[in-house]
Amino acid sequence: MFIEHPLIRPDSIQEREYQKELASACLGASTLVVLPTGLGKTVVALRVIAEVLVVEGGKALLLAPTKPLVEQHARFLKEQLMNRKVVVLTGEVTPEERELEWIQNDVIVSTPQVIANDLRNERISLRDVRLIIFDEAHRGVGNYAYVHIASEYMGMNGRVIGMTASPGSNMAKIREVCSNLGIENIEIRSEADLDVANYVHDVHMDWVEVEIPPEMKSLSRLLRQLFTRCIRSLVEMGMMTPARPPSRRYLLEVQMAIQGKLSSGERNGSYYQALSLIATAIKVDHAIEMVETQGLSALRSYLEKIKEDAESEEGSKASRTIVGSEEFERLEEMIDGLQMEHPKISRVMSIVSHQINEKPDARILVFTQYRDTCEMVSRYLARIDGASVTKLIGQSGRGKDKGLRQKEQIDVLQRFREGEFNVLVATSVGEEGLDVANTDLVVFYEPVPSEIRSIQRRGRTGRSRAGQVVVLITAGTRDEASLKASERKEREMRKRLRSLKEQLDRDNAKENGAKALKRGQNTLTDFF
Repeated sequence: MFIEHPLIRPDSIQEREYQKELASACLGASTLVVLPTGLGKTVVALRVIAEVLVVEGGKALLLAPTKPLVEQHARFLKEQLMNRKVVVLTGEVTPEERELEWIQNDVIVSTPQVIANDLRNERISLRDVRLIIFDEAHRGVGNYAYVHIASEYMGMNGRVIGMTASPGSNMAKIREVCSNLGIENIEIRSEADLDVANYVHDVHMDWVEVEIPPEMKSLSRLLRQLFTRCIRSLVEMGMMTPARPPSRRYLLEVQMAIQGKLSSGERNGSYYQALSLIATAIKVDHAIEMVETQGLSALRSYLEKIKEDAESEEGSKASRTIVGSEEFERLEEMIDGLQMEHPKISRVMSIVSHQINEKPDARILVFTQYRDTCEMVSRYLARIDGASVTKLIGQSGRGKDKGLRQKEQIDVLQRFREGEFNVLVATSVGEEGLDVANTDLVVFYEPVPSEIRSIQRRGRTGRSRAGQVVVLITAGTRDEASLKASERKEREMRKRLRSLKEQLDRDNAKENGAKALKRGQNTLTDFF
C-alpha cells in the first residue's frame, strides 16, 4: 500500500501508519518530531508540506544546517512532490536571484543562515509561508539562525515542525528548543514502539575491548606527570579544589570563571598565570586522549602542531610550556623509537575484512572522532582486499588540510550510495541526517559521550536489512567513561522527553478547555 495524495507521486512511497500519525499531529499543532535516523522524518515532512499546500496554499520552507543536507532534502522533494515548484537557496545563489526564486517557488529548501540574512536585509518575507520545518531541530538554541527565523515567524499563525533523532538529555535545552521554535507538542517514536518495530531490522551490538601495549602506557604516564603538575599548581593557587576530579569540563568551568572576573574589571596577576596553566593542562589532556584512544599517528600529529605553535611568533605560552618541559623531550625520544599503532587499528581491519569476506557487496561505515584518525584509518583499511575506501570529512578553515568542500561531500556520498566505494570512513559530518545508504556494518572507532551523536551513528544501519554495530573501547581509558555517559544520557533523554510531552499535553488541554468555556461550549467537567 502506498501513500495517496494529490501532490505526492503515486505508487512511490510505502504507507506507514506511524508516519501518517506523526503527520496528522504536525497538522494539528506545531510539533517536535523525535524519530530515529532512517525511519522517515523527511517522509513525514513531505506529507505535511503536501497537505498544507493543497489546503492553505502559500509556501513551505524546509531548513537544514548544511548544504549536503539541503541538497538531499531538495532531491527527495523534487522526486516526490508533484505540481509544485521546489528550489534550493544557498549562499552560492546571488541575493538578487534568491529574491526572485523566493517569489516564484512553492517550496524553499535552504540553510538557515541564508534565510536569516535575507530576512535581515528585507529581501524576503515570511508572510506567505504556511509551514517552516527545522531539520536537526536540536540546534535551535542560543544564537543559532533557527532561533532568529522562528522568532520572526511567531505570530504569523503558521505551523512549525522540528525534526530530530535526538534533542539531547538536558531538560533545560529541550525546553529551550521548544520555546525558541514555537513548539506546542512533542511526538516521540522509537524502534521499540509496536507501530515502528515492523520497519526496523535487527541490529546486533558488539562492544570490543582492546588493551594498549606497555610502550603506549609509558607515553601516557609521562603526559599524566605533566598534567598532574599543572593541576597541583592550580590547586595550590586556590583556583581548583582537590575534592573534585580534574576533568576537562572542570578546567573549562574554572577558565570561564576567571575570564568572567577579568572582563568585569578584577585585576589579579595570578589569574593570567592560572589561565596559562589551564590551557597547558587542556592541551596535555588532549594528548593523553590521543595516545590512549586514537594512536601514535594522532599523537605525533598533535605534538607536531604544539611544536609549530610554540615556535611561531604568535604561539601560546601553553605550547611553549609543554615543548620546554622535561616530559616533552623524553616523549619525543620514546616516540621516535616506536613503530606501532593503536591495537584498535588491527581490530578494525579484522572486523572490516571479515565483513567483506562474508558479504562482498556489504556497505561499511566507520566513524572516527578526529580527522587525523580518519586519515589514518582510511589508509590502513585501503590495504584490505576487496575494500574500496573513501573518507567523508568536513570543511576546515584551519591548518594545511582544508577538508572537503560541501560539493565534494555530496559527491562522496553519492559515489558511496552507488557502490563505487564499499567502505566510508567519516568524522561527525557523516552523523547528522545525511543519507549514507543502507549500511550493513557501522564501526565506532571510539565511543562518543554525546547521546545525540551516538544515536545518529547507530541509526545508519538496520533500516532496510539487518545490521551490526561494533564499538571499539580501550580498557581503562576515557573510552569507558564516554560509553557510560552516552548510555546514561540516552536513558535520561527518553525519560525527560516523555515527561515534557505529558506536561505540554496537559497545558494544551487546559488551554483548549479555557477556549471552549469562553465560547460557551460544554466541556467534560460540565457533566460531573
